[in-house]
Amino acid sequence: MIDTGGRPGPQADSVVALVDAASGVERAVIGDWIARGGLGDEIDSIAPVTQLDLDAKAIIKRLATRQDDPLVVPVRVLWLPPERDGVRRVTFADLAMGTNPRKPNRLVQRRLLRTEPDRHRVLVGAPARLSALRTKNPEAAALLRAGSADPFARAVVRAAVVALERAERTVIGDRYKVPQLVAEEILDSPEFQRKLDYIADEIGSEPDQVYRNAEKALRELVAAQSRLVSDLFTQAMRPVHASTWKVDTDLRGLDALRALNRKHPLVFLPSHRSYVDAFVLGDVLARNDFPPNHVIGGANLNFWPMGPIARRTGTVFIRRSFGDDEVYKAVVEEYFAYLLAKRFNMEWYFEGGRTRTGKLRPPRYGLLNYLAAAVRSRRVDDVMLVPVSITYERLNELGAIASEQAGGTKKAEGIGWLAKYVRLQQHSAGRVYVRFGEAISARERLGVHGDPLDQRPVTIPLRDTETGSATVPDEKAVAAAEQKAVQRLAFDVAVGINDVTPITVNALVTLALLGVHERALTLGQVRTVLDPVLGYIARRGLPSGELSTLRDEHGLRVVLEQLALAGVVTVYRGGLEPVYAIEPGVHLEAAFYRNSAVHWFVNRAILELSALTAVEQPGDDPLRAAWKAAFALRDLLKFEFFFPERQEFADQIIEEVRIIVPEWDEHTPDDRLDRQFLGAVTESGFVMAHRVLRSFFDAQLVVAERLVARPTDATIDRKEFIDECVAVGKQMLLQQRLHSPESVSSELFTSAWKLADNYGLIAPADEGAEAELIEKRQAFADQLRDLGDRIARAASLDPSNRNTH
Repeated sequence: MIDTGGRPGPQADSVVALVDAASGVERAVIGDWIARGGLGDEIDSIAPVTQLDLDAKAIIKRLATRQDDPLVVPVRVLWLPPERDGVRRVTFADLAMGTNPRKPNRLVQRRLLRTEPDRHRVLVGAPARLSALRTKNPEAAALLRAGSADPFARAVVRAAVVALERAERTVIGDRYKVPQLVAEEILDSPEFQRKLDYIADEIGSEPDQVYRNAEKALRELVAAQSRLVSDLFTQAMRPVHASTWKVDTDLRGLDALRALNRKHPLVFLPSHRSYVDAFVLGDVLARNDFPPNHVIGGANLNFWPMGPIARRTGTVFIRRSFGDDEVYKAVVEEYFAYLLAKRFNMEWYFEGGRTRTGKLRPPRYGLLNYLAAAVRSRRVDDVMLVPVSITYERLNELGAIASEQAGGTKKAEGIGWLAKYVRLQQHSAGRVYVRFGEAISARERLGVHGDPLDQRPVTIPLRDTETGSATVPDEKAVAAAEQKAVQRLAFDVAVGINDVTPITVNALVTLALLGVHERALTLGQVRTVLDPVLGYIARRGLPSGELSTLRDEHGLRVVLEQLALAGVVTVYRGGLEPVYAIEPGVHLEAAFYRNSAVHWFVNRAILELSALTAVEQPGDDPLRAAWKAAFALRDLLKFEFFFPERQEFADQIIEEVRIIVPEWDEHTPDDRLDRQFLGAVTESGFVMAHRVLRSFFDAQLVVAERLVARPTDATIDRKEFIDECVAVGKQMLLQQRLHSPESVSSELFTSAWKLADNYGLIAPADEGAEAELIEKRQAFADQLRDLGDRIARAASLDPSNRNTH
C-alpha cells in the first residue's frame, strides 16, 4: 500500500486486515492464520485485528470514516502450481484437471489443503496507516471530508491490490509482474479528468460523452494480463521458434539491464525482421526472470483467436492511425505515462513494421513522442531505452517478403495466415542472435534537467543569434526543438541496434555471391572472397556469429548446402566440381541476409569510391576531391543508413584509411591518394563498393529516370509512382541497364523517393520554374549514371571478379 519496507512504523492500537478472498475456503484459511497469530508475527504487532473484505462498499461502511488511525494490512491466499524441475509454472496437463492451479475452485482448494499444503501461502502486502492512505490520495480524501467516500475507497482497493501483487512477485518471480485495475485508476485520476474537460471544451463536445469515449478507448487499449495465459501462451508458442532456431543470447547484457530495471522502467526497442521477434525476445526475458513487457502492436494483428490471447499476455493493440481523434491521443499518452510511472517495461518495433530489405528501416516517431511527453512532464524520473538486435541466420518467411517487394500483394493477417505461417517455421534455420545494446537515458537525451519530482512544464532555452542572451522561445520553436530531440533519440537507438548486430555466416556468403554478377563460384573461389573479409572483421573486432565455420572447407560447404536447401543458392554438380550461385529469381532473399550486416561495410565502400574519384578527377587537390565525393555519397545514402555528424563521419573514414594503409599517418595525405592507394585496396583482397552500394544507387537511378519522364506540372501519386518504378526496373534489369536484381524493390524505391523529395524533385514546379526543375531532375539522373559507371570500375579492381580458380 504505502511502501514502508515491510515495517509498520510505531506500534498501532488496532489493525485492519483487508482480506482479498475469492472463496469461503480462502477466508477460513486467512481467519485461522490470523487467529494463530500469523499476522501479528508478520507485522510485529500484538494489536487486535479486525477482518474486512477487500471491497469498496465494505471500506466505505467500516473503514473510510474511522476517527482512529489503524494499521491497514492487505492479506491474500496465494495458490501455486506443482513444482516441476524446480519451476512452478502452469502447463496444459494442469488444465486437464478442469481448474487453474493458480486459481483453483473451492473443492480443489480443500483437497490441496489436505494433500499438498505446500501449494499455498498466506501473503501480506506492505502495511499503511489509514492517515497515510489519506495523505497519499489528497483529492480523494478531500471528497471524503465532503461526504463522498467512493473515490477514497477505490484508491484503497487499488493500493491494496498493488501491495499484494508486489508481495506475490517475491514468491513467484518478477516474470509475473502484471498491472491491476489500470483503467479504473486512470479514469479516477483528477488530472486526467481535467484533461478530458479541456478536450471537451476545445472540440465542443459534452464532457460526459468525452469521458465515455475515453473509457471505451482505455478498455480497448489496456492489456489485461493473466499469469495463466502467459504461462500457457509461452508454452504453446515456444516450439514455433525453439524448433526452428537455436537462441544465442547476450546474458551479460541482460545482467546489466536487470540492475537498471531496479530503478527505472525499460523500453525494449528491437529490430524487426520476423513475426516471431516478440516470441523470441519474450521467451528470453521470461527465462531470465524479467517481468513481461507491454508489447505495442498494430491493430491489424488483433484477430481471433490471437488478439484476445495476446492481450492477456501483455500486448497493447494500438490503432494504426487516429488522425484528429484528440480523445484517443490523450488516452494513449496517459496510458503510456501510467505504465512508465508504475515502472512496467514496454516493447515496440520502432521501424513501424518488419524490414523488407534486411537492414534497419527509418524509425517512426509516434510512440517515442508519447514516451518523451511522459518524461518531459516529470511523470517519471527516467526511462531507459534498450536497443535490441534480433538477427536470424535464416528466415523461412522471406519468399513472401520478396514477393511484396517485387510488386506482390501482402497477405492479410488472419487465422488461415497464422496456420500457414506456423507450418513454415517447422524447418531448422540455424541460430537467432539476441543482443542488447547499451541502454540510453531518455531524460538525458531529451535534455530534461532538474528535480525529476518537479512536475512543472519544462522550457527549452534558446539563444539570441546576435547577443547570445537567453530568450523566451515561441511555441513553434519549442515544438521544433522537442521534435529534433526525439529524432536524435531514435537515431541513437538505431545506431545502438546496429552496433551490436552480429555478422552471420549467411550474411557473408550472400555478400560474396551477390558481388560476382551472375557468375557461379567454386568452393575455393568463395573462400578467396571471404578470407580477406574475415581478416578485416577480425581487425576491427566486429560482433559476429559463428564465422569460424567459414574458415574451414567443410564448414563453408555446409553453409552453402544449407542455403541451397533454403532455395537461396543453386548448386551445379555436373562438372569437375560443384559451383555455387544465387538462385535465379531470389536475389531479394539473398540481399536480405547480406543487408543484415551491410552497415558494417558502408564506410569502406564510400572510401573506395571516393579514392577512385580522387584518382580519376584529381584537379589541384586530390584530397579535397576525395572528401567532396565522400560527403556527396553520404548525402545520397542518408535515407538508407544512419550516418553520424560530419566530423565523426570523417573520423570514421580516416580509420578505414588506416586499416587499408597502416602507415597512413607517416605520409602526407596527397602522397597516398593516388593509384598506389587503390592498389592497396586491391591488395587487401576485396572491394566492397559494388557489393554494398550498387543496389541502392541502381534503385535511385530508376526513380531519377522516371522523374525526368514526368511533366513538371504534374502532381505525382507516390503509390502509383513506386508501382511504375517496379515495372520499369524489371525492364531495365532485362536490358542490363541495372546490374543488381535486388535493386528492383519497392522498399528501395520508396527510400529513393524520399531522397528525391528531400532534393525538391517531386513537387510540381512553380509557375516560371519549370526549366529549373527539369534541369535538377536531369542532373540527379546524370549523377547516378556517372556513379554507376564508377562502381563498375571499382568492381573491376576486385580480385574475385577475375576468373581464376
